[in-house]
Amino acid sequence: MKQIVLWSPSAGSLNLGDGVITDGVKKQLGFILKGNMVVEVSTHFPVDYYYGRLFRDFDYKFVCGSNLLKSSFLGLKSQWNVKPWQKSIVGPAILVGVGWWNYNNKPNFYTRSLLKAILSKNHLHSVRDQYTEEILKSIGITNVVNTGCASMWDLTPEHCALIPTEKAANVVFTLTDYRKDIPNDTLLVESLLRNYQRVFFWPQGTGDMKYFESLAIDHPRITIVDPTLEGYNRLLESEQDIEFVGTRLHGGIRALQKKKRTIIIAIDNRAIEKHKDFNIPIVLREECSKLDELLLQPFSTEIHLPLAAIQRWKDQFKP
Repeated sequence: MKQIVLWSPSAGSLNLGDGVITDGVKKQLGFILKGNMVVEVSTHFPVDYYYGRLFRDFDYKFVCGSNLLKSSFLGLKSQWNVKPWQKSIVGPAILVGVGWWNYNNKPNFYTRSLLKAILSKNHLHSVRDQYTEEILKSIGITNVVNTGCASMWDLTPEHCALIPTEKAANVVFTLTDYRKDIPNDTLLVESLLRNYQRVFFWPQGTGDMKYFESLAIDHPRITIVDPTLEGYNRLLESEQDIEFVGTRLHGGIRALQKKKRTIIIAIDNRAIEKHKDFNIPIVLREECSKLDELLLQPFSTEIHLPLAAIQRWKDQFKP
C-alpha cells in the first residue's frame, strides 16, 4: 500500500471553486489513489515540522491545481504557503494542472530556488496553461507539460456535443468579490434580468454575497443558491432549463461538467489563457455592454483538450 499526500487548495479555502479543482484531481488520479492511504492537506496554511515530518517518506506528493504559483513567494500573500526548509516535507511535489497567479514579472531568485527545491525532478509536471509552462521552463524547470486543469479533462468532444447551443430559459451567475467592477458587473446582472425568466446567484466565494448586495440590485426574480458545492450541483442537476454566465471560472467549469451552456466573463489571466489554449467560452469583462446581443446567439461548445499530453502525464504512474 502506497502513501500519498494531496496538497489541496480546497481544504480551508474561502473559494468553493477550489473544490471543483480538487474534485477533478481526485477523479483523474483515481487509478493511483484507489487502495492506497491518502492524506489531504491544505495549501493555504503552513505545515509545522512535527506534523509534516511524517510525510517525508510518502510515495507521492501531488499538488492539486489552482493558481498556486507566482513570481514571488516572499511576503505575506502567497497562494501556496510553503517555505524552503520544508523541502523534504512538501517535496518532491508533482504538479497536477497548477497555474500561475496573474500576469507577473519573471520569478525572483528566492522563488526560482524554492520551486527547484520542492518540485520533483523525476516526474513530469502537469500545468494549467501554456503561460505557466513557459514561465517554469524559463527558470530551468523543463519537465513540464500543458494539460489544462484536471477539472477540464472530461470535457471531451463527446461530452461537449451534449451541451445545448441555444440560450436557456433560466441562468445562474457568479460575481467575484476580490475583482470588483461595479459598472460592468451591474451591466451583467441587468442583462441577465432582461434575458432570462429566472435568475439565480451562487455565492462561490465568502465575500461574494456582500459584494452582490453592494450593487443595490434588488429584484424578486433573483434567487440565492445555497453557498455550497452541493447546493450548486443540485441546481445544475435539477429540471431547470438553465445555463451559466458569470465571472467565476470554476463555477463555469462545473456548469460545463454538468452539460450546461456556459459563458465565463473573463476577469483575469486564468480564463483568458484557458480560452487561448483550449477554447473555453469567454466574454471579456469590458464587453458586458454587448451581452444582450451575445446571449441570443447560438454557439457550440468546442473544448480543445490536449489529450496526448494528458495521457503522457498519466502514463508515468502506470506500472
